[in-house]
Amino acid sequence: KTQNTKVSVQPTKATNVNKQLKPTASVKPVQMEMLVPKGPSPTPEDVSMKEENLWQAFSDALLCKIEDIDNDWENPQLCSDYVKDIYQYLRQPEVLQSINPHFLDGRDINGRMCAILMDWRVQVHSKFRLLQETLYMCIAVMDRFLQVQPVSRKKLHLVGITALLLASKRASKAGEVDVEQHTLAKYLMELTLIDYDMVHYHPSKVAAAASCLSQKVLGQGKWNLKHQYYTGYTENEVLEVMQHMAKNVVKVNENLTKFITIKNKYASSKLLKISTIPQLNSKTIKRPHLPSDGEVLAAAPSSMHFLLLV
Repeated sequence: KTQNTKVSVQPTKATNVNKQLKPTASVKPVQMEMLVPKGPSPTPEDVSMKEENLWQAFSDALLCKIEDIDNDWENPQLCSDYVKDIYQYLRQPEVLQSINPHFLDGRDINGRMCAILMDWRVQVHSKFRLLQETLYMCIAVMDRFLQVQPVSRKKLHLVGITALLLASKRASKAGEVDVEQHTLAKYLMELTLIDYDMVHYHPSKVAAAASCLSQKVLGQGKWNLKHQYYTGYTENEVLEVMQHMAKNVVKVNENLTKFITIKNKYASSKLLKISTIPQLNSKTIKRPHLPSDGEVLAAAPSSMHFLLLV
């Protein structure tokens, strides 16, 4: 006979499903660090300027405290925002396209023939009342063409020559000149058109010399820092050109040349009779020098020398 035995089973802790679980402690978030590869720290970009280029970052006018004559933005025709760049550019072609001295040597024509042609063209220019810029422009075309292309005497009437009157207006504006000084400067410049010995001078230099000499003749101050800044020339640099101009004045005043059309043109009342003013017979014209240097550096040739040059 089998014996029925009872085995008591006691519940274990694992089987106690009725027991409530105690809440666990709050878990703190772990702060993650971004791992950056080690290496040399980047250096800031060097934006400093070289010492020799540092001056370009500042305006010369501000450094020198020179009056800005182009501060006329209210007139759009004067291109106030671009005028300095324009004049800086104009200095480049006058050097690249400059005329060589004695460029007619060995040609069928010579400087005297060009002077005769120029004297006639001034008459035509006055008769048709053309702008003075037109006169200089046709002269420029002539010299540049004759320098590279031989021309016969029969075709000499197709020539022209230039000196950029714009440079003369620029110097007049910087000097704040009156109409008398401006007209005298134009007269001095126009006399250079028949001077074969002056064809190689840059137009801007001729304009600066005309402004400086007219200033001296009329006794209207000295060539100051503002003139030097806006023309780009010191008084010493234009002295040689002024001596040529003085020579031309003496030649027409003392009848040492036959080319007097320009003198007659500027003897009209319309041009203030500027070629007849007594100052053109003064010592400033006959012996131009630089009084600021304290001595006469170089004198213009005397009348006897002019006789040999004609």
